[in-house]
Amino acid sequence: MQIRPILAALRCHKTGTALVALQVALTLAIVCNALFVIHQRVAHLLRPTGMDEAGLVVVNNDWIEHLSARQQAAMLETDLAALRGLPGVIDASAGNTVPLAGPSWLDEISLDDGPHASRAPVSVYFADTHTLSTLGLRLLAGRNFRADEIGDFDGQGELPATQCIVTRPLVEALQSQGGMLGRAVYIQGRPCTVVGVVASLQGQMAGMGGPTAYNSLLLPMRSVAGFGLYLVRTRPDAVAAMVRDAPKALLGVNRMRLVDAQPYADIRTQVYGRDRGLALIMGVISVVLLAITAAGIVGLTSFWVGQRRKQIGVRRALGARQRDILGYFLTENLLISGGGVLLGVLLAVAMNLWLVVRFAMQPLSLAYVAVGVVLLLLLGQGAVLAPALRASKVPPVEATRSV
Repeated sequence: MQIRPILAALRCHKTGTALVALQVALTLAIVCNALFVIHQRVAHLLRPTGMDEAGLVVVNNDWIEHLSARQQAAMLETDLAALRGLPGVIDASAGNTVPLAGPSWLDEISLDDGPHASRAPVSVYFADTHTLSTLGLRLLAGRNFRADEIGDFDGQGELPATQCIVTRPLVEALQSQGGMLGRAVYIQGRPCTVVGVVASLQGQMAGMGGPTAYNSLLLPMRSVAGFGLYLVRTRPDAVAAMVRDAPKALLGVNRMRLVDAQPYADIRTQVYGRDRGLALIMGVISVVLLAITAAGIVGLTSFWVGQRRKQIGVRRALGARQRDILGYFLTENLLISGGGVLLGVLLAVAMNLWLVVRFAMQPLSLAYVAVGVVLLLLLGQGAVLAPALRASKVPPVEATRSV
């Protein structure tokens, strides 16, 4: 197939050629960045929390009567006993927060208490002797907390904890060369001895990303500040029943409280609703743009086939085969799409640079540009195939028609 006659024909249709090429370029630029955003959002919402989320129910408890710290501590033990006595309960524990949904307690820890000590951000979790079992956390080294180590925290004053359990990512963030077991870390200026290391536990804020997202610290404490939450593990098929029965059991112990329960899966769905919605919208936009681009190519090629029927008939009369006509239109479209793709690559990079500066997004990977280029070229060739096949079936007798 000679390229020069095709280029000469395209110069006679500059407007249509330029419009299709520009459409391909804009589609490529938008689709590449959209796919990149979709991948980031999906990767963000699929991040594991480190917990075994199946069967986990979160029960929020807020006292509406004044109870002393000692009374709250006693009620907490009674509440947990009531929850563990429910049918299907595997374990239950008390805490201050859960991954992703807050309320958040963010702090900093270091390996020494000097003014120039290297510090790492950390999410602080309250834990008791049942927390690891309830959350399904995997202990890599060391031991669990003992019952005599659990302290009460009323939201005021210094932390009562002198032991802690850390996550492996936090160990790596502190760059401890000799391991962490038995070492003291400092939080709010107080030393805390590391007694265990768990594999992973995500932070309390969904927006936390990068290596700090799994910097978590478990302290042997329970909240006696008037509010808190209970974590209940049951069979996955009994979650709905537990959501119904857990508040009833707690209200049966003491009605002077506000209590509600929900599956942790629902919390995760709510937290990542915006990410899921953004990915869906970007996906729909990409599909619509690709469909419009394909329709534009089909329309323009069909129009050109209608205009060139007599020319095609002459070529057929002079011996051109059907595959020659088919190859002509496929090559013509490939040249147009190729020009649009080259411009689209520049636009995609420029658009991503703007997004990086304006919204602090990550730079666009060239892999997405390559995927977009291949996708647009295949889409263009597929779109032109039907009108090109119709053109290849134009009979030689068309050369003899005057109209």
